[in-house]
Amino acid sequence: MASKTRDIDDEQPEEASKPSASATKRNAFSELMSPKHKHPKPHEFKHVGKLSRSNDPRNGLLAYILEPAKFSSETVILSSDKTVLVRDAFPKATVHLLLLPRDPAKQTLNPRDALDDQDFLDMVRTEAATAVRLAASELSRLISPYSKSCQDRIAAMESDNPPDELPPGRDFSKEFKVGIHAHPSMNHLHIHIISRDMHSDRLKHRKHYNSFNTDFFIPLEDFPLAKDDIRRQTSYQNANLTKDYKCWRCKKMFGNKFTLLKAHLEEEFNAWREE
Repeated sequence: MASKTRDIDDEQPEEASKPSASATKRNAFSELMSPKHKHPKPHEFKHVGKLSRSNDPRNGLLAYILEPAKFSSETVILSSDKTVLVRDAFPKATVHLLLLPRDPAKQTLNPRDALDDQDFLDMVRTEAATAVRLAASELSRLISPYSKSCQDRIAAMESDNPPDELPPGRDFSKEFKVGIHAHPSMNHLHIHIISRDMHSDRLKHRKHYNSFNTDFFIPLEDFPLAKDDIRRQTSYQNANLTKDYKCWRCKKMFGNKFTLLKAHLEEEFNAWREE
């Protein structure tokens, strides 16, 4: 008998909450994004195929794909005729975004299959690179005041006579992981852009952590996967979700002690933030 695919969340997906079109308070990230916040005409995009359960929370990303203009710039950061970039409603790290391709032919495919298409993969990589630049700007805003690597740059920017060439500071784009889950908990194709710190009160159990810190998370740069790549196997991926915890930064093992891991992640976050 074939192994049953396990989702990241057994009861309710945590990659998106029920969409809300209500306006929310704007922050610096929203202000940065708003000039580029473009929306194609609503009639240009339609869902292909019949949804077996239209009220299924696992279809929660579809509204963003079909009508991104209905949502505030706090939720939908950027949209084009190719993709929509949104904040993950249940972030598992300091900055956690989702890139949603809008191609109706790809929307409901498993990402491992959708990304076998080289033209589609090239498009996603281009869009993801833009998303990483925006995410890095947000992470810089949040982390730079604490980062030793950024202090010379901040001092130069705030001086009465700033130099023509600023000190380089920290490259926050290198702090991101970009990829997909082998068995997503949401029905519509999405790519994670997530800072590697795993510092979030939404990180609540083993599957949340292991889905980003084992082979269950497949980097976008690894696609297209070979047909015999073990990461395509359901049994292998199910086992990844139940592995013992390993710290993403120092590689220390924590067995199945989630409370100990969370306390350790807090320490690692503070050290990482100060780099």
